[in-house]
Amino acid sequence: MKKLSMAIAAGLLVATSAAQARDNISIVGSSTVYPFTTTVAENYAKKTGNPAPKVESTGTGGGMKLFCEGAAVETADMTGASRRIKESELADCKKNGVSPVEIKIGYDGIAVANAKAADAYNFTRRDLFLALAKEVPEVSGGNMDGVMGSVKLIPNPYKTWKEVNPELPDAPIEVLGPPPTSGTRDAFVELVMHEGCKSFPAIKKLEKEDGDQFKKICNSMREDGKYIEAGENDNLIVQKLQANPKAVGIFGFSFLDQNADKVKGSAIEGVEINFDNIAAGKYSVSRPLYVYVKKEHVGTVKGIEDFVTELTSDAAWGDTGYLAEKGMIPMPEAERQSFGEAAKGLKVLESL
Repeated sequence: MKKLSMAIAAGLLVATSAAQARDNISIVGSSTVYPFTTTVAENYAKKTGNPAPKVESTGTGGGMKLFCEGAAVETADMTGASRRIKESELADCKKNGVSPVEIKIGYDGIAVANAKAADAYNFTRRDLFLALAKEVPEVSGGNMDGVMGSVKLIPNPYKTWKEVNPELPDAPIEVLGPPPTSGTRDAFVELVMHEGCKSFPAIKKLEKEDGDQFKKICNSMREDGKYIEAGENDNLIVQKLQANPKAVGIFGFSFLDQNADKVKGSAIEGVEINFDNIAAGKYSVSRPLYVYVKKEHVGTVKGIEDFVTELTSDAAWGDTGYLAEKGMIPMPEAERQSFGEAAKGLKVLESL
């Protein structure tokens, strides 16, 4: 019995030591948020002398899955997200003993871009819906809204941008975009596909009358090779756009800004994508960015509180901070103060 007690005590000591031994913060999540958390990680390491956090680009959905899988010390400490956590993800976190602290860090725009040397585009969200949806309203006598308030859908027949809108170039539709696990994809569907969808009154009516049918129509991307899932690697999209000037790519403004010598963004409804237009709310395809912190790891994994302090400092997320230099759009001062106080107090997100 004495030997057994000693063995149990030794096991507990080893487990406790292991839990307190990790001094390398683990961050997963959005490819859009990745360059921002990486930059904060570098500055955190310089200022504290602690090891630089390990930052991995897994996509928003993949990051949430890793973050919410449990509170054990080997799980991720933080995740970046280019959309807010979903109800289902928050439920998974709670079920697995994870208490997330939500920190909105700023804003980003979604760029619809092509090669620097290619023709410039000016899209409407209706154009993009018609080009990318799996099914679209059938044209009948020049009327795409159907008869008697109903709408007939057909497999997407459009092969060129000019077929979608006579004012667009006679170029083949070829769009490289994010996969379903990406927060950029979620935001693009909500901000572009849904809005383009609702430009047809019969479909807009469905949003209130039959939400499931509305989402089926507006969320489904075509699968005939015109929309190509390019993974979470935005660098790969840029390379493909350079190789094929007729192609168009979808990714965050911050990445567009960092690659301005290689690619350029299209206007959406006549508004150019740039820092000032996103900050002023003029560019319609923009979204908030988040970092979620696992409260259970605070005090167990070295440096989490110091990292959060650095992330929410004026030097980082302020109007002239180094994250703005990287392309992130800072929040208004009052919003920064609100989220900064919640971060400092490690306030757990209980519900949406």
